Amino acid sequence: MKIGVISDTHGLLRPQAVSALQGVEHILHAGDIGDLQVLEDLRRIAPVTAIRGNVDTHRDFRLLPETEAVELAGKLLYVIHDVKQLDLVPAVAGFSAVISGHSHKPLIEWNKGVLFFNPGSAGPRRFSLPVSLGFLTIANGQLHASTETLVVS
Repeated sequence: MKIGVISDTHGLLRPQAVSALQGVEHILHAGDIGDLQVLEDLRRIAPVTAIRGNVDTHRDFRLLPETEAVELAGKLLYVIHDVKQLDLVPAVAGFSAVISGHSHKPLIEWNKGVLFFNPGSAGPRRFSLPVSLGFLTIANGQLHASTETLVVS
């Protein structure tokens, strides 16, 4: 199963992101969506699990949770916007991965058998950080993560 992971769109769903996500079976949005139209556009590609981030304060976002647990292809994934707000021990809770955003910095890190994955920001460029998104692949019970830097002008 191939899962697209996107975060920090801040209301901007770039055509390059839409193109990169073609063919995924599910999309996780780790918050700072900025505009609910972003989720509608993503749903045209695949089913979406989304949480709200710290900029998603408009009342339209109140129905989105701050965190979400989702099971995909037998792996339990925990989605939170700011990993510094994590208030559980993922390995003890049975999570295979913690998906986050907020920092705009891509990260793939394993800690005590749990993947900590931040796809970076796919929205407006921030400082000199790359514009990126990520992918999780689950095959033969194994979880693999990768990021993709989007070529934008």
